[in-house]
Amino acid sequence: MDVAAYAKLLPDITPRNQPYWDGLAAGELRLQKCSACGRHRFPDAPLCPECLSGEASWEAVSGTGTIWSWCTMHQKYFAAFADEVPYRLVYVRLAEGPLVISVLADGTAEPQIDQQVHAVFQPIAGDRPVLKFSIGAAA
Repeated sequence: MDVAAYAKLLPDITPRNQPYWDGLAAGELRLQKCSACGRHRFPDAPLCPECLSGEASWEAVSGTGTIWSWCTMHQKYFAAFADEVPYRLVYVRLAEGPLVISVLADGTAEPQIDQQVHAVFQPIAGDRPVLKFSIGAAA
């Protein structure tokens, strides 16, 4: 499937977020890590929210975390998602600290607060993967 023909919302790949997308393509979750204080951050940012340093590197992280919150989307707010309603959004606290909003890959699974999840990388348009989470420990 061509990325241009893909109807769902996809962020632009920019020089600043390219390492994130390269990580997903390689089957790993990569986050920025502050070179001064060591804090991981998501989404990418030019300055560390902890110490305001502008120095950071990208590193692969575990991709594991726990569900901090979740909701089931019953409305089709965007026509492109009509065939997926209802779907579950999850707010995941990664083991490294940042919170990430994504979709639960397990379709109809009933999530629980503090339930362990792991990252999965679902290829979509043009083999561009997106980050989703699956319930349980990584296999």
